[in-house]
Amino acid sequence: MRDIRDDLFRSIYGRRFRAALTAERAGVLAGTEAAKAQADELGIELELCKADGEELMHGERIGTLVAAAKQVALAEERMIGALAKASGIATAARTAVLMADGRAEIVSGSWKKMPPQIKELVRGAILTGGANCRIAEQPMIYLDKNYIRMLGSIPQALAACASFREYTKVVQLRGESATVAWETQAAVRGGADILMVDTGAREDLECCLSELAAMGCRGHIKVAFAGNVKLTDIPELSERADILCIGKEIVDAPLLDWKLDVMREEC
Repeated sequence: MRDIRDDLFRSIYGRRFRAALTAERAGVLAGTEAAKAQADELGIELELCKADGEELMHGERIGTLVAAAKQVALAEERMIGALAKASGIATAARTAVLMADGRAEIVSGSWKKMPPQIKELVRGAILTGGANCRIAEQPMIYLDKNYIRMLGSIPQALAACASFREYTKVVQLRGESATVAWETQAAVRGGADILMVDTGAREDLECCLSELAAMGCRGHIKVAFAGNVKLTDIPELSERADILCIGKEIVDAPLLDWKLDVMREEC
C-alpha cells in the first residue's frame, strides 16, 4: 500500500530533525527497551536521559531523537505506543504497592493473558512498578479450579503433588464443590502453602481467615485474595490478606500520554 507520507515529505527528503520526547502527565517510566528496539528498527538516533522505574513529572523530558521526517511520524505511532502502555501499567503497579504500604504483597498475573506481541512488555512494566508477576517464586505449583476439577478434589489434587516436596503449593479456593470453610480445611490438611481466595467476596476471605485461626495455622499459611480488587480497596484489604492479586486495575490502567515535539532542523 502506498504511504502518502512519502509524497508529503518529498521536498524535505534527506533532511533530519531533532525532537523532544516528554511526558504529558506524572507517572513511572517503563518500556524504554521496547522504545529503543523500535528506534533501531526505524533507523532513529534515540538518546534517553531517564531509565525504567524513575518517577516523572508532568511535562518532563526523558529524551531526544534525531530522524528524517517520515521516521519522526513513524516514531509517534510506534515508540510512543510502547512507552504509553508500559508506563501506564508501571504507574498503576507503583500506586498499588504504595497503597499496600508493605502490609500485603501486590501481584498481577494478568500479563500471562496478554497477546504474545505485548506479553513481555506488560510483564516488565509490572515489575518496574514494584509489583510481582507471580504469587510465589519458582518452583511453584498452582492448583487452580480446572486442575482440581480434573484431579477430582482439593485433597486429590494435593495428593498428586506429594512428590514435589520442594515446591510451594498454591490452592485456589472458589467455594464451588463445597464451602470455602471446607476447602480451606482440605487445603491445609493436604499440605498447601498458600490459599488463594479467588471469589472477590470479602465474606469468603474472612471465612478462610477464621478457619485458619481455628486450626491454629494462620501464621504458617499465607492467604491471597483476588477478584475485581480495586486500587481503593488496597488499604483495607492489606490489613487482612497477605497477598493481593490485582489484574485489570494494573494491566488495563490508563495510558501515560507522551508527546513528540520537533524542536529544530538537525542538518
